Amino acid sequence: MKLAFGLLLLAGVSAASVQQPLLTPSTWDTDNDEYEFKFPIQRVAIIGAGPSALVAYRELTEVGFEVRLFERDRAPGGNWHYTEEAPADAPVPSAPIPVGDFVPSFAPPDVELPYSQEYEDDAEIRRDHRGPKPVWESLTSNAPSPLQQLIEWPWPVGTKWELSHYAFRNYARSYASYLNINSNDENPATAYNTRVELIEKRLNEDGEEQGWRLWLKSLTPTGNNTSRATWWTEDFDAVVVASGRYNAPVMPLIPGLADWVRRFPGLLGHSRQYRRPEAYTNQSVLIVGASVSGSEISRDINTSARKVYQSMRADNDSAAHYRLANYMRRIPKNTTFVGEISRFIPVNEGQSMQSSQIELKNGTIITGIDRIIFATGFRYSFPFLPQYYDDAFYTPHEGSSSSVQPFLPTDGSHIRDLHLDLFYIPDPTLAFLGMNLGTQSFSYSDYLCLALAKVWSNTAKLPHTRRMWEMYEERAEERGGLGKHFQFLGPARLTANIRFFMGWLNEAAVKYGGKQIDGLPKYTDEVNDYWLISHYGGPLEERRSDEEAVLESLGIRLPHLSDEASRQYDYNPMYDDNW
Repeated sequence: MKLAFGLLLLAGVSAASVQQPLLTPSTWDTDNDEYEFKFPIQRVAIIGAGPSALVAYRELTEVGFEVRLFERDRAPGGNWHYTEEAPADAPVPSAPIPVGDFVPSFAPPDVELPYSQEYEDDAEIRRDHRGPKPVWESLTSNAPSPLQQLIEWPWPVGTKWELSHYAFRNYARSYASYLNINSNDENPATAYNTRVELIEKRLNEDGEEQGWRLWLKSLTPTGNNTSRATWWTEDFDAVVVASGRYNAPVMPLIPGLADWVRRFPGLLGHSRQYRRPEAYTNQSVLIVGASVSGSEISRDINTSARKVYQSMRADNDSAAHYRLANYMRRIPKNTTFVGEISRFIPVNEGQSMQSSQIELKNGTIITGIDRIIFATGFRYSFPFLPQYYDDAFYTPHEGSSSSVQPFLPTDGSHIRDLHLDLFYIPDPTLAFLGMNLGTQSFSYSDYLCLALAKVWSNTAKLPHTRRMWEMYEERAEERGGLGKHFQFLGPARLTANIRFFMGWLNEAAVKYGGKQIDGLPKYTDEVNDYWLISHYGGPLEERRSDEEAVLESLGIRLPHLSDEASRQYDYNPMYDDNW
């Protein structure tokens, strides 16, 4: 097969773009009550090997699909695959979202595929290929184990509620072994150390769109400092994107930051690089951001650092999301809270960072800082789907469709045009798995993956395209519009979604056959209540006023929610990106 080289150029990407779903009449199927796929689905690709991807593999293979699972890392587990190796420095300013995770790598133009190339001194190539995860050595779960488990694979009786990331890594690996798709199972259905560089719509012999072509790159170690890269393509009828949502680090746009990063290499970094507190012993540390990673790193670092400052910015977003006051309970009392940073004051040649100055928005100047950690979150980034970004120029390869409809926002804040946050409405053979915030991703994935298997095997039906768009618009209105909290669920929406999936999928099972699914265990709410008391010191409303008073003294105001409203958003804030 000849590689017709496709040039990918990224034009200027706006920091924030207002984008609306494209609801053109030509995309509506008005003749049928149900969506009809244009061709039967047989081969399915799964991108990723985290817990949700493993469940997808189980559900899809159980109903007879031929499934291939591609994982860029060397083992399953997703974010739970901890290594001492840290990611590369996050660029300042942040990389354009279409390449925020990685820059795709292709074989030289006009070569036959598969094509291989040898690398020497490949440490950086290996690191960028596998993408080390944003996990530190002492990280423990911030949701109790009874709520953070797969329905089919419960924890052993007596398992403690708070578990280390090592326990979750082993849990994911044990489940992968049960499915015979662990990295040491040598199952031809899996491709570890393999990154998906590009996904294109494939054209059949009649020039009609039919399925997807994946451009793949594997990286196989051949020695201590050498490896072999191999590029090839594979074709599929449907694709599940389960590559995670914590891949593109965000560095804030603060005047002077880029100059400080250049002048003080290694002293300023994103929280995804944090591994151990010993590296900060007897140092004065500024943590920018106070959401989940910011507050937990603050706890971890406090016993080693000489002084810890925590910078927080105003939380003025009225959309449903996790409130900063919740995380303040986890931050040690000897931490000094400061307001939002206005600028990093320019430094003179040869000046140390400790003698340099940082100005806050309230005019306060702080100095004497040895290290800075930016716990400023992540954005959605899918470098293998460049044609679906508005500001990307993309040339399709030979045999691929040039008719695409951009739907990925170039600010990476959310994902548009998904039915049930799962199926891509214009073409439901493309699905995104595990993209919601504010939910128990382990147990919720069972419902999503069963929906994938039933819909693609034609044993459950999607509504026609027009109705999917109507439901999408209704959901967008209920969630306060598109934006960074659009994928947020919280317990009320989660409960409603699970009830919807149960009703829809179980009714389909009665009509078309196949398995049914139960709801979450009855103890879920009670376990969550006990966890909040033990982990956060009590229900949010009991201490809300005290925490808000502290924040307001720094010029930081939180939206005033009712006790009932604020309570429901206190739920599994795993790696939230508010700061």
